[in-house]
Amino acid sequence: MGGLVGQPVTVRGFDCQHLGLVLKKYEQMGITIERGEHCCTASRDVPLRPTDIQTLPFPGFPTDMQAQTMCLLALAEGSCIITENVFENRFMFASELQRMGADVIIEGHHAIVHGVPGFSGTQVKSPDLRGGAALAMAALVADGVTTISDIHHIDRGYESFVEKLCSLGAKAERDVISDEEDYLAD
Repeated sequence: MGGLVGQPVTVRGFDCQHLGLVLKKYEQMGITIERGEHCCTASRDVPLRPTDIQTLPFPGFPTDMQAQTMCLLALAEGSCIITENVFENRFMFASELQRMGADVIIEGHHAIVHGVPGFSGTQVKSPDLRGGAALAMAALVADGVTTISDIHHIDRGYESFVEKLCSLGAKAERDVISDEEDYLAD
């Protein structure tokens, strides 16, 4: 989130060594990364730069970070290519990100991402865990209100997701609309 909004965000209680390639790519994008013994701080004071990404098994760029990274790259000044080599259908969230104004073209296992100045709030649907997190990231910087449905995907992988976003200063709330549908609104 620090790379997205610019303000420093520190995550504590983990060893960031296993994220070496991710952090290197984020630094190439213009995000400042400060590594500590059991913490990592991300911030940004320059526009995001485009960087090509290619997912690979460890120690390569993890497919689990691809959706969130596409959200960042969709706001970069320029174009890049994301190549998904690990899972088919990992770009399912891209059509929802497009609804928010992203310029993403999917061609097989490649996503061509042309940076846009910003996202617009709208109603979107979380297709999976990582895609839902990426949509929530986009919602945090979108103009207007974004409503994300099917957030049960997010719930299965992120404990207290809305509360954690709010602790970082986000304006987010969880609404229960019916027994079958939960929404995350920003």
